[in-house]
Amino acid sequence: PGRSRRRPRQPDTPATAPIGGKDYPTTWVQFLDWFHSEQACRDYLEKLRWSDGLICPKCGVISQVGRGSRGRLICPACRHQATVTAGTIFDKTRTELRVWFAAIWYITNQKHGISALGLQRVLGLGSYETAWTMLHRLRRAMVRPDRELLHGEVEVDETYLALTDRIDPISAAGRKSNTAKVLVAIAVEMLQPKGFGRIRIQRIDRGNHDHLMPFIKTSITPGSLIHSDGSPAYRQLKENGYEHRQTVHLGSATPAHESMPGVHRVASLLQRWMMGTHHGAVQPGQLDYYLDEYVFRFNRRSSRSRGLLFYRLLQQAVVTKPVTYETVVKKRRKSGN
Repeated sequence: PGRSRRRPRQPDTPATAPIGGKDYPTTWVQFLDWFHSEQACRDYLEKLRWSDGLICPKCGVISQVGRGSRGRLICPACRHQATVTAGTIFDKTRTELRVWFAAIWYITNQKHGISALGLQRVLGLGSYETAWTMLHRLRRAMVRPDRELLHGEVEVDETYLALTDRIDPISAAGRKSNTAKVLVAIAVEMLQPKGFGRIRIQRIDRGNHDHLMPFIKTSITPGSLIHSDGSPAYRQLKENGYEHRQTVHLGSATPAHESMPGVHRVASLLQRWMMGTHHGAVQPGQLDYYLDEYVFRFNRRSSRSRGLLFYRLLQQAVVTKPVTYETVVKKRRKSGN
């Protein structure tokens, strides 16, 4: 109850593309002017979530929004009551929407992201736990299910990330227990004559065909040219509809970071980001969502409009299912999701 039906976001056309200053704020001063109250934030979410009218989560009828008491919205067809935050990452939050909006603005305006401690300090939150959970909820909204696959020439490789496994990621009593090595697959679009395009990163259990092919199929468009090392895990790429070029590093006079610069550069930057921004506190159980955040940031590194990034993340936040603190702490995303 209370969850709206999710509709894939259609690609923008020149006529529908959001406009800075009209659809989203472009400066911090403008942000403060737009979102000065809780009601202003709720009105903005309504427009973002139900631009064509309220979609009733119970009967599915699209209609004009009817208003009840305490900010509740009423479906005129079945009289079901809901709120604009129900079924979103803001569902049942005790934190004001003004604080959520400020968090999203700050997160999207920081080139390298922010730690939970940093967010707590900036927003004046009462507890580290609140900031930590907010960041993890927002990470769930950083991946669009209908995003375009990589294409063209794509480098693919695996690497190990060193993570410090702790007893409790948010407990002051938690102490370093051991260092875990987690295997991830990386795919990087290679631009011509030089440069990197978009990337995909995913945790995998093993670097063999059975674990790499699902990652490749959900990340790269068939027909693309995949550049890999000499691992036998990639030998069936042509059978799966991909062009394939292999570079055998064993015994080669050319270092691996020169023959496959994309994946090695991204792997280095990823490890540096986790050690720098997050101070090595990324836990194995939550790694998947940190990877989502890194991909989100890397793929938008050249964006000239931070306000548009705020708009896009908020746009995803209202169609992303709620997640509780207990779920964040305990759950690891299943492989292949």
